[in-house]
Amino acid sequence: MVYIWRDSKDTFISLWHFFQKQRSEHGPLNSLEECFDMFCQGLSPHNPYLDHVLGYWKAHRKNPNQILFLNYETNLSADPLPYVKRLAEFMGYGFTAEEEKNGGVEKVFLVSIVIWYEMIFFLSIEMLVFSNALETLRKIAIEIGVDPIFKENF
Repeated sequence: MVYIWRDSKDTFISLWHFFQKQRSEHGPLNSLEECFDMFCQGLSPHNPYLDHVLGYWKAHRKNPNQILFLNYETNLSADPLPYVKRLAEFMGYGFTAEEEKNGGVEKVFLVSIVIWYEMIFFLSIEMLVFSNALETLRKIAIEIGVDPIFKENF
């Protein structure tokens, strides 16, 4: 399993923007300050965010060969190529020296961006598929001892 966590500040801002878009459908939101206070108190759509991240961190520390734990801002957004290599190695498909020399890491990265955008488009059309994917991920997390929904397992 690969767990990519975001800085809590960035997570809050993303949630805020998401809920702003939902505002027209569900009525007015609390103020930014009220929502920030709620987030800091651990009130979020699922679990307290930091409890969620900590649960996966603990699972990663127990099973480093089964859970790759990455930070989006530090690891992936600044220079993603070393982490493409790390992910490939983690999954058992490391790049050969020749593949690296011939730009294989860069090609895999570019293809993954194209797939990501296609997936976002598809998911915006078929949210049911996304919901089923989330349920599958939840089941896998439970199997390795981390339940991403119920904080009492952390």
